Amino acid sequence: LFVLLIQRTREPFIGELALPGGYCAAGETTTTALGRMLKTKAGVEIEDMGLTEQLYTFDTVARDPRGHAVSVTYTSLGKNITPESTKQTQNPQFYLVRNLPQVSFDHADIIAYAHDRLRSKLAYTNAVFALLPSFFTLSQLQQVYEAILCKPLDKRNFRKKFLSFDLIQPTTEYRQDGAHRPARLYKFNSQELEVLSRSFE
Repeated sequence: LFVLLIQRTREPFIGELALPGGYCAAGETTTTALGRMLKTKAGVEIEDMGLTEQLYTFDTVARDPRGHAVSVTYTSLGKNITPESTKQTQNPQFYLVRNLPQVSFDHADIIAYAHDRLRSKLAYTNAVFALLPSFFTLSQLQQVYEAILCKPLDKRNFRKKFLSFDLIQPTTEYRQDGAHRPARLYKFNSQELEVLSRSFE
């Protein structure tokens, strides 16, 4: 699991890593500002993300040395995202969440909160669809869960439990991995966020 960070070009914390963000312009909604900041600072189109949701409003005193700042934060999930480098972007790169480098402001806390929320969402939604290709193997599905949960899962139990939710369906396609027998490819029934009928835990 990776998080997209930029390198700040202004004080405070010039040269340090941070989440892409900025201020809303006059007459601009937070969602519009989100797309603008993601494009100009990180070189990513919001439309290329598989799932975007508002995360939380951070309003802790002394978050920003310039003064009181309220941040409306969002999480976006995607796969095969390659930031486009332009004169405006700020050296956007992906970093492993489980081996996070030092980041400015309170962004380490924001990333940790987002990671916890994502872990929780796996228990009651199909949000994992946004991190997988259109066609995938059950092994790939389990690998995504393990990357988010930061722990190994029993293969047999995982597959039995996940398939019981009827969130995915088998296709007629197979994937060949080395000398192993071909693995069947699956696809999600929906590419929209859905709430599970019961907890996955």
